[in-house]
Amino acid sequence: MRWLGDDAAVVRADGVAVVSTDVMVDGTHFRLGQATPEDAGWRALAGALSDVAAMGAEPGEAYLSVVLPPWLDDEGVLAVHRGAEALARECGVTIAGGDLARGPALTLAVTVVGWAASPDAVVGRDGARPGDRVGVTGTLGAAAAGLAVLEGRAPRDEGLVARYLRPRPQLAAGRALAAAGATAMIDISDGLAGDAGHVATASDALLVVDADALPLAAGVAAVAAAADRDPLELAAAGGEDYELLEALPPAAVGPAQETLAALGTPLTAIGKVEAADGRPRAELRRRGGEAVPIRGFDQLRPRRPR
Repeated sequence: MRWLGDDAAVVRADGVAVVSTDVMVDGTHFRLGQATPEDAGWRALAGALSDVAAMGAEPGEAYLSVVLPPWLDDEGVLAVHRGAEALARECGVTIAGGDLARGPALTLAVTVVGWAASPDAVVGRDGARPGDRVGVTGTLGAAAAGLAVLEGRAPRDEGLVARYLRPRPQLAAGRALAAAGATAMIDISDGLAGDAGHVATASDALLVVDADALPLAAGVAAVAAAADRDPLELAAAGGEDYELLEALPPAAVGPAQETLAALGTPLTAIGKVEAADGRPRAELRRRGGEAVPIRGFDQLRPRRPR
């Protein structure tokens, strides 16, 4: 086994590899000044690890490549790596390699390799079936609310700011949900409304989400009021919460909730899967049946301003 210090990493393979790459750019995915270089390193690794969590895989190695702007000094470079290393230690991940280059903006590209016993042990987006229940881990809206705080649109709330700057990928929950029989899973990076749509499209299904059941993070309602925003918008479209949205057979919901509760992670039932009738989609509805016209962020549209 060889890590940093050689021309290439040597790792011991086991089962199947689950690989994800994530890129974050200053001015697009975060803003230095609101975030420190250390925060940027943490966030970049968290984003890639969250994809591995959504597949139900065990995390293994990470490879961090950084484009450094001319003004970033040596301490800033070390801070980026300190942030990534801090999360790696917490998650049992080895940063096994990477690269450095100079460029106009701080850019972090992270490749993470996870491991699973077999292809059947991982969970994709395409397995949701009519009759399944839709659930979500943790709470929603915290990252979007934390960003609003950093932008000065709401009073300081350190808990929400931490959820934005230092998200924690739901790795243990992802493995537990895979073991519990989840039929489809995705991490919530582009907002629940948009990511539910990705599952619906991949599964050729209709995901009906109960807008009134979404678990708001503490403090989100207060930030929404101060920023003149709908708290439901922060929860369903804000993105970057890095929770997990999953489909589960009805009989698996209760046992999965008990298992995740033992891990300290709540699992909330928020909807159901229905036949798509030729139009796969996700619909956010109030309990009276009223449709809620909120969608998540689309990576193919210009990114929302920060």
